[in-house]
Amino acid sequence: MTETHLDSFSAALPYPLDEFQVKGCQAVEDGHGVLVCAPTGAGKTIVGEFAVSLALSRGTKCFYTTPIKALSNQKYHDLVEEHGEEAVGLLTGDVSINSDAEIVVMTTEVLRNMIYAESAALDRLTHVVMDEIHFLADASRGAVWEEVILNLADHVSIIGLSATVSNSEEFGDWLSTVRGDTTVIVSEHRPVPLDQWMMLGRKIYPLFEPESGGQVNAELERRIQRLEAGDTDNGRADYKSGKGFRARARHKGGGRSEFRGKGRGRSGASRQQDRYRPLGRPEVLKVLQSQDMLPAITFIFSRAGCDGALNQCLRSRMVLTSQEEAQQIKEIVDAGVEGIPEEDLQVLDFKRWREALSRGFAAHHAGMLPAFRHIVEDLFVRGLVRAVFATETLALGINMPARTVVLEKLIKFNGEAHVDLTPGQYTQLTGRAGRRGIDTLGNAVVQWAPAMDPRQVAGLASTRTYPLISTFAPGYNMAINLLGMLGFEDSLRLLEKSFAQFQADGSVVQETREIERAEHRVRELRSQLDDAVASLAPPAKDGEDPAEVLMDYVRLRRELTAEEKQSKIDSVNQRNQEVIAVLGRLQLGDVIAMPGKKRPILAVVVTPANQTADPRPWVTTESGWSGRIDAAGINNPPIQVGRIKIPKPVRKNPRRNTRYVQDVLHREHFDRPKRMKSQTRARPNKRVGQLRDALRAHPAHEWPATDREQLAGLAQKLARRERDRDKLQSKVNKATDTLGRTFERIVDLLAEMDYVEFTGVGSERTPVITEEGERLAKIHSESDLLVAQCLKRGIWDDLDPAELAGVASLCCFENRKATSGQPEAATERMADAMNGTWRVYTELTADEQRHRLPPTREPEAGFALAVHQWAAGAPLGYCMAAANEAGAELTPGDFVRWCRQVIDLLQQVAKTGYDGEIQRNARRAIDAIQRGVVAIGA
Repeated sequence: MTETHLDSFSAALPYPLDEFQVKGCQAVEDGHGVLVCAPTGAGKTIVGEFAVSLALSRGTKCFYTTPIKALSNQKYHDLVEEHGEEAVGLLTGDVSINSDAEIVVMTTEVLRNMIYAESAALDRLTHVVMDEIHFLADASRGAVWEEVILNLADHVSIIGLSATVSNSEEFGDWLSTVRGDTTVIVSEHRPVPLDQWMMLGRKIYPLFEPESGGQVNAELERRIQRLEAGDTDNGRADYKSGKGFRARARHKGGGRSEFRGKGRGRSGASRQQDRYRPLGRPEVLKVLQSQDMLPAITFIFSRAGCDGALNQCLRSRMVLTSQEEAQQIKEIVDAGVEGIPEEDLQVLDFKRWREALSRGFAAHHAGMLPAFRHIVEDLFVRGLVRAVFATETLALGINMPARTVVLEKLIKFNGEAHVDLTPGQYTQLTGRAGRRGIDTLGNAVVQWAPAMDPRQVAGLASTRTYPLISTFAPGYNMAINLLGMLGFEDSLRLLEKSFAQFQADGSVVQETREIERAEHRVRELRSQLDDAVASLAPPAKDGEDPAEVLMDYVRLRRELTAEEKQSKIDSVNQRNQEVIAVLGRLQLGDVIAMPGKKRPILAVVVTPANQTADPRPWVTTESGWSGRIDAAGINNPPIQVGRIKIPKPVRKNPRRNTRYVQDVLHREHFDRPKRMKSQTRARPNKRVGQLRDALRAHPAHEWPATDREQLAGLAQKLARRERDRDKLQSKVNKATDTLGRTFERIVDLLAEMDYVEFTGVGSERTPVITEEGERLAKIHSESDLLVAQCLKRGIWDDLDPAELAGVASLCCFENRKATSGQPEAATERMADAMNGTWRVYTELTADEQRHRLPPTREPEAGFALAVHQWAAGAPLGYCMAAANEAGAELTPGDFVRWCRQVIDLLQQVAKTGYDGEIQRNARRAIDAIQRGVVAIGA
C-alpha cells in the first residue's frame, strides 16, 4: 500500500492525531476545501500545518492568513522552526520577510490586496489556510474574509479554521456553493477537559454537581443563599454538618485554618462588614497557588483594571518566582527592549514593569507597547510568568494558554453600554485554560459577587456554540477593484454570492410565509374590532370611523406609556448623577446621613473619593460597618449633618478603628433627618404632560369607561399584531434590497466623481475605471474615498513629511476616549490641509446621503500634532503630552498602534502614482515615524 503524505506527516508528530484532525488532513490531501470547527486549544491548526507541509511536498505555494499581526508573527516563528527560514516568509503590512517564499504567513488584508493587484505571487498558489475564519463576522473587518474567499482562483483550496459555531453547516453549504466541494468537520472534544469553578471568598466550589449532567452544585447554591440572606451563623451549620472550610480544617487535624486571612478576628470568624468584600488580586492568586492552579490568566475588561491589578500585586509582598527565574526574566526583558532610548523607557515606567515581571506577574492589553506585550507572551509561554491580568484581546488566537482562567465579572463594556458576556465570548475566554501536553485539566474560575446567579454562569458554561453572521457590504475600494478584475455584470454576480446574501436569501421564503400568517391574524383582529366597535362605541363625530378613532386613542396611550418609562429612567439617571456629585464633594471627617430601611444611617468619611467620575469614599457607619460606598448602592444623595476630626490611626486603618468612629457618633449629637426617601420617583417631563392632556381631550376618552376599556384591549392586540407584521416586512425589504443595488449606487457616486466613466448607451452602458479610479484601487482604508478626494484635489500637496503624517492621521485615527483638550496643527500649512480635509469630508457625506449610502467615518484630529512631532524627531514623552493636550487619551501602546496605522496609509499614498513630491514625502514620513518604540517589537 502506497504511503500517503498524511502517513509521513503524522509519523513525525510526537503525539497521535485526533479523529477530527485525521479527517481534516485527509480531506486536504484529497483536494477538497475544508472547514474545521473545534474548541480553542483542541488542535485544529494541525490541519492548516498539514496543508503547509503538503504544498511544500508538491512544490507548490501555501499562504497562511491570520486576523491579527501578533498571531501572524507567532505562526511565522512556529513554521520557521518546523521548515526553516528559507521556506517561510512573513507579510503583515509593516513587516516583509522573505515574501517570495513557498510558504508565506500574512494578515488577511495583505492577501486581499495581493488578489486585487493580481500579484504574480498567486501564480503557483494551491492552498490558503484561513485561521480564525469566524472573524468573517467582525463588524469592521469581516468583509475582507469574504472578499478573499470570493476572489481566489477556483483551483485554490481553502482550509478554514474556526471556533465552534452553531451554523457551521450553513457556512459550509455557502463555501461549497462558491468554492466547490467543501468538507465540514465539527468537533466538540477538548483534548484537555475544562473544569468549571466558582470562587466565594477564599473557597473554590465546583460549579456543577459531579456526574449530574449539568446540574448546579447544591452546596454552592446553599452557600450563596446564606451569604445573600446574612449568614448569621458564620458557617457553623456547615461546621456541624461536616461541610465547608471550617469543618475541613478540623478534619485535616485541627489547628489554624489554612484559609484564615485578613479581615478576621482572633476567633477566625468573618466580621459582618467583610461579608461581601471581594478578595484582592494577590489573595486570589495565593488561593490559586495553594490549589495548584497556576499559571493563570485573569480576564479584566478594561486596561485600567489590568494595570490596577498589577499595581495591587506590586504593593503586596507576593513573589511567584525563584531568584534564578527572576534573573532569567530580567535578562530576557533587557534583551527585548534593546534599542529603546532610556528617556522613552522612563516614560514607559520600565523599571516598575520589569520588577513585576521578575516577581512572576504581568498585565497584557492593547494599551501596552507591542514590544512589552511580546515579552509578556514569551515569558508566560516559557512558564516564567505565572499570572497575567489581561483584556479579552488575549483570547483572539494567540498561543498563550494557562492552567486556569479567572473571570472577575460576567459583564463588559461594548463601547456603548455594559452588557452580559455571550456564550461565545465566555467560551472564547475560558478556552485559554488547559495546556495541551502539560495539563490534564483546565480550570475556569468565576469570582462570585452579590446578585450573580450560578445558574446563569452554568448556562454560559454549557452553551459552546454561537452563530456566524456575515457583515459583508461593498465599499468604494472594493467596487473599483471588482470592476477592474471582473467588469460590472460579473461583479454583481459575485456580490450576490456573498455569505451575507446567502444568509439573507435563505431566510426570505420563511419570513414571507410568516408575513402571510401575520396578515391573516391582523385581518381577523380587525374584523373582530369592527364588530365590537359597531356594538359598543357611540357614533363618531364628523363622520369619522369609530375604529380609527379608537386606534388613535390606543396609539396615544402607548406613546404615553413609553414616555413615562423614559421619564422614570431619566429621573433615576438624574438622581444617580446627584449622588455622584455629592459623593465626589465629601471631605475627610464629614458626618453624613444615608438612606436606610427604617431610618437614615449616620456615617463618617474616613477616606475621601480619589476621582470624580466614579467616586467611592470610604465610610464607617454608626453600626461599625466600614468600607467604600458608591452611587450604585444609594438611592438618594447623602446629607452632610456635621464634621468630626479623624485621627491618623483611623485614617490609616479604618477597619481596625471602627470603635472610635462609633463612639464619637454615639457621644456627639448630630441632627439626623427624620426620613430619607428610599425609592426614586419619576419626575414627569413636559412631553408626558402634553400626552396626558391630549389623551384627556381625545374623543374616545368620553366613551363609557367599561366599553372603552374592553374595546381598547382589543385595539391594543391588533396594534401589536400590526407591529409584528411591519417588522417582518421591513426585514424582508432589507434582505431584498440586495448588495448588488448598493454596489450600483456606489458606482453611480464614483462616476459623478470621475473615478468611473460609462461607455455605450442603454443596455450596453458599461462602467470603466478611470486613471483616478486606478489610484483609488490602491487605497485600502476605511476612509478610502476621502483620502482619494484629498489627493485628487491637491489638499495634501506642499506638505513636508511630518505635516503629511499629521494630516493623514485624520483619516485613520479613532479616539478611544476624548479629553477636554483641543486639536491643533503644528504649522499654518498643516492647519490649512486639515481644514481642507474636513471640507472634503462634509461634501462627501452630503453626496453619500443623496445616494443612500452609509457615511464615511468622521475625521479625527486628536493624533495629528503628536504624530507630526514624532515624525519631526521629538521624544515619546513629549509626543504623548501633545496627544493628551489635543484631546486624545493615549497609552504608549495606543501611540505605537496609531503610528503604524499612519504608516500603513502613507504606504498606500506612496503607491497611488500622484505627484512625485507627495510620494517622496510619504516615504520620508514613513522612515521618520519608523523609529524607537514604533520600530521595536513590530
